[in-house]
Amino acid sequence: MAPAVRHDAMRAGNLAVVLGELDRHGPLTRAALAENTGLTKTTVSKLVGDLIEAGMAVESGAVRDGERGRPGVAVRLSGHRVAALGLEINVDYLAACVVDLSRSVRVLRTQAVDNRAASPQDVIARLGGLGTAMLGEAAALGLTVAGCVVALPGPVDRLTGSVHRAPNLGWKDVAVTGALALPVPVLVDNEANLAALGELWFGSGAALGDFLHVSGEIGIGAGLVVDGALFRGAHGFAGELGHVVVSPDGPACRCGGTGCLERYAGQDALVPPGQGINDLVRRLQAGDPAAAEACARAGAALGVALTTAVNLVDPDTIVLGGIFAPLFPWVSGPAAEAMRARLGQMRDHVPTLAVSRVGGDAATLGAAGQVIQRVIADPGAYLDLAAGDTLG
Repeated sequence: MAPAVRHDAMRAGNLAVVLGELDRHGPLTRAALAENTGLTKTTVSKLVGDLIEAGMAVESGAVRDGERGRPGVAVRLSGHRVAALGLEINVDYLAACVVDLSRSVRVLRTQAVDNRAASPQDVIARLGGLGTAMLGEAAALGLTVAGCVVALPGPVDRLTGSVHRAPNLGWKDVAVTGALALPVPVLVDNEANLAALGELWFGSGAALGDFLHVSGEIGIGAGLVVDGALFRGAHGFAGELGHVVVSPDGPACRCGGTGCLERYAGQDALVPPGQGINDLVRRLQAGDPAAAEACARAGAALGVALTTAVNLVDPDTIVLGGIFAPLFPWVSGPAAEAMRARLGQMRDHVPTLAVSRVGGDAATLGAAGQVIQRVIADPGAYLDLAAGDTLG
């Protein structure tokens, strides 16, 4: 019995090695895979056959590995069968996306809704309806969803599947995964952390090296990427940038403090009730001086908060996402000026401010991307998806 266990474990590990190589460097021939992984050509051919049968890989045409020898058949990740579901609960919207194994976005939906006006149970039920609809759309595309991650606007306990506190929603210790009725495995994570991963996997993050991603919504969060991985902190609560104090005598915040950044640069501070960011952008484009002044104040406050973050974590680049992406032309200048004024004498280099390439979709994409990462890290656990089974 023991040799069989060892064989199964070895096969699972080798499947992960091959699929990971295709993810990082594909398309590749079987010969190139054998050379890169150190596995025998016979072993690689069998593993590739298993991955193709499971719909995780596909042959993509003949290529020549070198100057001599016959052309080989290239193999790449397949986006035709295995997929992931990303969901997001935020203060004034719900969002969902389906991403296939090749990280192509197949479906993307956003529902504008004031979640502060509903109970947590009603919000979670509404999210479940959106998720169910997305699973149906995925099935219509021939995709089988391997799992789901939910982005939540507050510190979360990923082991229990609950959000510890989401002050802008008025939630405290709300269990999400147990209440979300979906026929796939469900995990939860912090919205700002997932947004940073969304920028890494779907935006400009891969070309940036280490970076701090700032998610601007009604609340403001940040996620730090170091060496291609997310920094979470000792308890997973790193990145609460919106509750950095920029003015100790400032207005009260829902977190219990005063003068927090989100009271100066969050969506509620910038946009009158009943309006959205697009309304503000139109006013800015039309040259509205009051709108420009509001963004200048928000940018300056953001720069003060970012000064603290820079002194602590020293990023090369800060990516502005969420509402700060469409507002980038109006908030980035004041933010950079505030940072230069506070950091210039201590540092030769002030971090570059960059606009997010995925904007407000970053957290939802990062949620789906986490599922894709799990499949690539352990494809053997998902081979049953080849038969069209869902995992429960």
